[in-house]
Amino acid sequence: MTELPRDKMKRSVGAKTLLFPTPVLMVGTYDQAGKPNLMNAAWGGICCSQPPAVSVSLRSATYSHACIIERKAFTVGIACESRMAEADYVGIASGRDRDKFAIAGLTPVRSELVDAPYAAEFPVVLECRLLHVVEIGLHTQFIGEIVDVKADAAVFSDDGQLDIMKIKPLLYDTSHRGYHGVGPLLGKAFSVGKVKG
Repeated sequence: MTELPRDKMKRSVGAKTLLFPTPVLMVGTYDQAGKPNLMNAAWGGICCSQPPAVSVSLRSATYSHACIIERKAFTVGIACESRMAEADYVGIASGRDRDKFAIAGLTPVRSELVDAPYAAEFPVVLECRLLHVVEIGLHTQFIGEIVDVKADAAVFSDDGQLDIMKIKPLLYDTSHRGYHGVGPLLGKAFSVGKVKG
């Protein structure tokens, strides 16, 4: 076992929710009355390949929590740089007492596949059918099967795939509570590591 010099050792910061980066996800739901709602969630990501699934973790106090339980569906939009203020707003305000779509100037679109809306202004949306609900602690994890992914024509690359540099997704810095963008391609996954083998 290698002993590191004291100045090279990692410093403990305690048990905290620090992961870099985290996504900025726009979770779309309908309430009992059919009013569309949208919230900003950073605790989420892809959690299964087959079936394709995404998870979002929400506090039970959020308005969206009850909406997902009620409707058994939600959408996940990818927040983008050009809509940073709108994305932040829907994470600050509650849908209980206001129409966040209208106030943020966003357009609700009814999914044709699941019982949930999404905002037309975010370039990519995952339409999800609720698969599992996991009570963890302060947060409930909702796992949704991705029924379809829809994207604006402008965010596709020449090879027909979605282009992260055209999407310009927002990334959340959990340590400083700030938003960042993505940088240039550094290397190809499942390729650059082959030099080590």
